[in-house]
Amino acid sequence: MPEPHAKGFHARFDKALGAYLGLAIGDALGATVEFMRPREILLQHGTHRDIVGGGWLKLARGQVTDDTTMSLALGEALLLGGADGIARLRDQADDTLVRGIGEAYVAWWRGGPVDCGNTCRRGILRFLHQGSLSGPPNDGDGGNGAAMRNLPAVLATLGDRAAFERLSLAQARLTHHHPLSDAATLGLGRLLRGLLAGDDHAALCARIARWVNEEPAFRHTPYRGRATAYVVDTVQTVLHFVSEHEDFEDALVATVNQGDDADTTGALAGMLAGARCGAARLPWRWLSRLQPATVRAITDQTSGLLALADQLTDPAVCTGAPA
Repeated sequence: MPEPHAKGFHARFDKALGAYLGLAIGDALGATVEFMRPREILLQHGTHRDIVGGGWLKLARGQVTDDTTMSLALGEALLLGGADGIARLRDQADDTLVRGIGEAYVAWWRGGPVDCGNTCRRGILRFLHQGSLSGPPNDGDGGNGAAMRNLPAVLATLGDRAAFERLSLAQARLTHHHPLSDAATLGLGRLLRGLLAGDDHAALCARIARWVNEEPAFRHTPYRGRATAYVVDTVQTVLHFVSEHEDFEDALVATVNQGDDADTTGALAGMLAGARCGAARLPWRWLSRLQPATVRAITDQTSGLLALADQLTDPAVCTGAPA
């Protein structure tokens, strides 16, 4: 019989991998109908429920967009910086890790991604030319680009709340410096942390209710039906459909058929719903459609990021008590 700690490890890995693969599934599913309106989707696809590629980006079947590839770039930077780099950022000892993240975003951009949002591009170019780790607060930075890629920061800092918050905001502000972007990045990250710690659907809904009570901008009842890249619309859409549908597939189909910024709303809904159900319960018909290189990169990175989290909370490796 497996030891209790082994069971706990496998359960945590299953949820973490479910979140990361769920993000990629939602990204690939939603990209087909990005920038379409619900009526257009209905006329062209009926109910869109298959990973088929295409869309305005003319993707191959199973190809992902910047939501997933920027997440992978962030994860690579965290693995390169190591637990000590995260601990030094948490303790405000230096910003070496943030510079490494900026360099990873530059490399990602230079690699010719299939898509790059205007705010992300502006922030990456600012870092490239000025070395700036954050622009000034900007009303134009209220998009969803920082929140969409933060999953690796959550995985790498499980068990250390202070590190999670400092790392999440640092990576976000490389491109987005806006209070609602900050609130969305942290709030969605906290929901994911809860799910990885074992929250079920009822507990997730309770966390969501507390969050929107504290941040009424994200109140999603009644749902306004807006799913744009404005971070408020994105968060309201994700919270509405993840709350309404306990089943992974139902939640994603409902989310992406809202159209607009469907790759990102799909990615974030898939992240939360995937953590809730775990990788073992993801629909095989979707998982098998993802490009194999993406699945391998996500699986390998998930293991590495969870190992970082364990090192970060080990007093023999890094100082500071876990939260």
